[in-house]
Amino acid sequence: MELTVSLEKKLRDFTLRAEFSLQDEVFALLGASGCGKSMTLKCIAGIERPDKGRIVLDGKVLFDHEQGIDLPPQQRQIGYLFQNYALFPNMTIAENLRFVMQRHKTDCTAKLQELLSRFQLNDLKNAYPAALSGGQQQRAALARILAAQAKLLLLDEPFAALDSYLKWQLETELLDILPSYGGRAILVSHDRGEVYRLADKAAIISQGQMERAQDTKSLFHHPQTLAATLLTGCKNISRAHRIDNCHIYAADWDLTLKTTAAPSPQVKYTAIRAHFLSAQKTPTGENVFPMEVVRVIEDTFSVIIMVRPRGKTVRPLRWELPKEHWQELNAGELYLCLPPEQLMLLHS
Repeated sequence: MELTVSLEKKLRDFTLRAEFSLQDEVFALLGASGCGKSMTLKCIAGIERPDKGRIVLDGKVLFDHEQGIDLPPQQRQIGYLFQNYALFPNMTIAENLRFVMQRHKTDCTAKLQELLSRFQLNDLKNAYPAALSGGQQQRAALARILAAQAKLLLLDEPFAALDSYLKWQLETELLDILPSYGGRAILVSHDRGEVYRLADKAAIISQGQMERAQDTKSLFHHPQTLAATLLTGCKNISRAHRIDNCHIYAADWDLTLKTTAAPSPQVKYTAIRAHFLSAQKTPTGENVFPMEVVRVIEDTFSVIIMVRPRGKTVRPLRWELPKEHWQELNAGELYLCLPPEQLMLLHS
């Protein structure tokens, strides 16, 4: 399976521009609410019409602005998993599946039994959606998508309305289901943990502008832009500029920092994740500075320490560590290291 997407659509506050391709993989679009993620899915599914562009699935042109092609949703062989799963409430689970199979002229009996077994729905086939748990509804919705012979699965923030415990249960079930489905899916989310765990590749969307798609692990460990750094969860970001081939100046922290990579003149920001800061017993080594504690915030299993360079009224840095490690530290002088190899240098 191969999908290629190139689309442009004018929205109220900006113009959405998305361009990417995927094969047999889970591809994620990560961005803040209202950035254009869901609209991208709706354009692929045929629910919304792009202003320009071309969408091709397995060699079949779904949309082409110049050629005047715009297939309706029912001809695109795309399954759309909505947040509420959109099962027909007046039909049993078996009837939900049978309905879409009849539309696609599928051999109902054998296919129905295969899907009920595959998604562990045999004991629920005569139940109505309202009587099912969230996880059972999700499995039924996925089974219905496969019953419709969908080649591609679109997941539009499928866990957004759930509490953390149920969300984790359903995410675990989805991890089991996706490989049996073929792993062909696009996931839309603003939850970075969800994207990290589920997606093979990911791209950032910020105010309608899609950045280059990357391997998910690479995107999180080596974000290239300010938007990607923020959306992948980094809290320590400062304006910065190059001093020489191995030093930058972080303006918001008033610190001169040694870098591992040679900074280019185009560097605009530097960033470091909160768990990479480390305490030192003495002020020796690269990027080790005396710090003063601004605030201590206790989290469930960790402690968040807001610190800033001693004697300076600058933006604090966030330092996060396990509670027991914080308790083991002496109450004397605090020296923190910002490891050069963990500093991110951002050009935009």
